[in-house]
Amino acid sequence: MAFLQGPLVDRDAWSAIGECPVEKTMAVVGTKSAMLVMREAYYGTTRFDDFVHRVGITKAATATRLTELVDLGLLARRPYREPGKRSRDEYVLTEAGIDFMPVVWAMFQWGKRHLPNRGRLRLTHLGCGADAAVEIRCTDGHRVPPDELGAEAVGPGTT
Repeated sequence: MAFLQGPLVDRDAWSAIGECPVEKTMAVVGTKSAMLVMREAYYGTTRFDDFVHRVGITKAATATRLTELVDLGLLARRPYREPGKRSRDEYVLTEAGIDFMPVVWAMFQWGKRHLPNRGRLRLTHLGCGADAAVEIRCTDGHRVPPDELGAEAVGPGTT
């Protein structure tokens, strides 16, 4: 459970509607197909037809999702050309897309732990082979358990 601090404590005095980072992120990538396209990008998929096949949506839906994710800055188009064929675009992760990765992996981790048919995949550290996990840490490096997590108003009009 997160604890609200400062002006946020009085829940009747403010509303998160339209201001909450969770709400804004869901507006950007809150569709199942967008999340699955991002999952595939993390698995190394870059080509349009591979996204269509691996996500299991129509070509039109894939084109729409890829365009949205490019427009949002999570993916970038990079031209390529196979010998004897026309030039095409592949889709690669941007810095913002890489920064989004813990969101997708947190969902992966939660699904592995709490949903049936958990599958055979696991997250690992390639350097040593140990399991990898998504967790919250403060900027000083301490692990932050839920009962020690706070939300605080920052910016204009706050102290």
